[in-house]
Amino acid sequence: MPPVIARARPLLVVLALAAGAPAAQAQTSAVHTRSTKVMGTRVSVMLWTDSETRAASASRKVFDEFARLDKLMSNWLPDSDVSRIIAAAGVAPVVVSEDTFRVIEFSQAVSKASKGTFDITVGAFRGLWKFDDDVDGTIPDARAVLERKKLVNWRDVVLDKRKRTVMLRRKGMAITLGGVAKGYAVDRARAILATEGLDDYIVQAGGDLYVSGSKDGKPWVVGIRDPRGPRDDSFALAAVHDCTFSTSGDYERFVVKDGVRYHHILDPATAFPAKRSRSVTVMAKDAMTGDAWSKPLFILGAVDGMKLVDKLPDLEAVFVDADNKVHVSSGLKDKVKVLHPPTPGI
Repeated sequence: MPPVIARARPLLVVLALAAGAPAAQAQTSAVHTRSTKVMGTRVSVMLWTDSETRAASASRKVFDEFARLDKLMSNWLPDSDVSRIIAAAGVAPVVVSEDTFRVIEFSQAVSKASKGTFDITVGAFRGLWKFDDDVDGTIPDARAVLERKKLVNWRDVVLDKRKRTVMLRRKGMAITLGGVAKGYAVDRARAILATEGLDDYIVQAGGDLYVSGSKDGKPWVVGIRDPRGPRDDSFALAAVHDCTFSTSGDYERFVVKDGVRYHHILDPATAFPAKRSRSVTVMAKDAMTGDAWSKPLFILGAVDGMKLVDKLPDLEAVFVDADNKVHVSSGLKDKVKVLHPPTPGI
């Protein structure tokens, strides 16, 4: 049997928007939605406003900001800050933008707090594990993976805040900001919408979503996608405001081969896809925090991950573990409504 391959889709509904949108009327507030493809995912802006013109202008500014940050933090653009850091690995420090430095500095803090479970130097596996635009259904040789693992160590990322430089200590090292940059971009979008005087909206970039204010005085309702169900099926709902919901799952970019699911969330400790979770949805005060922490929690799994959630301020989580069981942290038990058990399957 040939491998089953899933690529990132134009609109991966990791968090299905469950709030209905009334038809627009003249001088009457309604949901105005715009979306575009950027940062390797579908970015959507839903604004509750009475002005179509205002919504279009604000959405355009948000998309322009996403595109600007993508040019700084992409692994696929040769002139990006990230690509220049990789090119100079083991040779020299690289001066980067304030945005890139801030994201890398934050990533290092999460790496330290998670004892290396979050590690941007897993970028070294690019071209070996193929889950992005290079996906072809192949599984790399275990010996090659373990050899490449020698280049993975978050402590070998050297930051100089005064000079705003980043250096990788050893040649061959690489970083990826794919586990945190979209969250940062969502937070930048929040700042733009605040400047535009807009308070009621949802900004979603793939599995990273920020909910602000309300819709006609009623909470926005978001759904947590069923990891093995149809792409538009939510197994749980939550009415939320002024917080982020960020989901990491093994169903966005994956290959199923010989009855085994291989996916894009790699455990730095093993250099192979993490096995303890199917999805983790994190609620946090900002999108960069939610985006970053969803990865180590996914890797740790519900038992160890929930212990960490209990220690971290302003962080809550919903796990679907490897056995398809749902675990909800104490701060979300009264907010999350489970509609049905997640669908079984590989």
